[in-house]
Amino acid sequence: MAGAGFWDDQKKAKAVVSQLSAVKAVIEPVEEVSRGGRDLVELFELAAQENDAGTLNSLEEDLAEVSRQCDKIEIAGMLSGPDDMKGCFFSIHAGAGGTESCDWANMLLRMYTRYFDANKYAYEQLDITPGEEVGVRSVTLKVSGPFAYGKLSCETGVHRLVRISPFDSNKRRHTSFAAVDVICEHEEDTDIEIKEDDFKMDFYRASGAGGQHVNKVSSAVRITHLPTGIVVQCQNDRSQHKNRSEAMKMLRARLYMLEKQKRDAETAKLYGNKGEIAWGNQIRSYVLQPYQMIKDHRTDYQVGNVQAVLDGEIEDFIESYLRYRSKAGKGVKERKA
Repeated sequence: MAGAGFWDDQKKAKAVVSQLSAVKAVIEPVEEVSRGGRDLVELFELAAQENDAGTLNSLEEDLAEVSRQCDKIEIAGMLSGPDDMKGCFFSIHAGAGGTESCDWANMLLRMYTRYFDANKYAYEQLDITPGEEVGVRSVTLKVSGPFAYGKLSCETGVHRLVRISPFDSNKRRHTSFAAVDVICEHEEDTDIEIKEDDFKMDFYRASGAGGQHVNKVSSAVRITHLPTGIVVQCQNDRSQHKNRSEAMKMLRARLYMLEKQKRDAETAKLYGNKGEIAWGNQIRSYVLQPYQMIKDHRTDYQVGNVQAVLDGEIEDFIESYLRYRSKAGKGVKERKA
């Protein structure tokens, strides 16, 4: 990166920096654990020779920390897919339930952005459709960081909320649904070809924040891919050209995923988990009433600290699903053998 001319091509340079960060995210934890293990062995041998009980007892805590770090490395090893290190387009869509679901989609948006912040993922809002009364009908974010797609793809599916409705004057219990959709971001040089005759492009005024310029100028872009019916839209930037570029990236990513689904049964199964955004298709339930529990229906992993999860502490759910998926994959390979 320090070489002459490296930053002349900003786009290419940023791609290299992103790749380097992803590689470091794999290598540095291994090196840290390796150093920590060697230090523990040397300290143990010294303490044993001197019969230092205090030091030997403190080594138990250090050993537990090294063990936790090894678990993290094991999880990283499960993110070995060709796209797992890449960024992604992350969408939330309100489902059955009207106002309730729009509010639930907004709660999920808060949960995930807190998770992004805690894990130092960069994200930007590309498109948002507010709910008629509260919350959001749909929102799309662009997320980047080491293993962003690999981890967040574990969240693809329908999320179900059960609670006493804050919008019901009779304080009745309501069930709401929202779907999470995660598409891997691909560079423009991908082999997906989009013919000009195959898509329709519309321009409209952005509905979100952005000042008078955004609201008065038709800078937002909506692209419809006619052969597949896929629709993408972007209203993040004040520049129509930049919004068009991001929308084309999203379209290319969705078409790439569509082609991959045809070739890859595992990916097709993953996206098949989403189904209709309603009862019976949920991957996870968030129950606030009459008791408090969050349960992942794929892995049976569950926790009782609902507020912590809604504040962004979802790493345990992601890791449990990665272990479940890894174990299931090994089972498939063994049966084939």
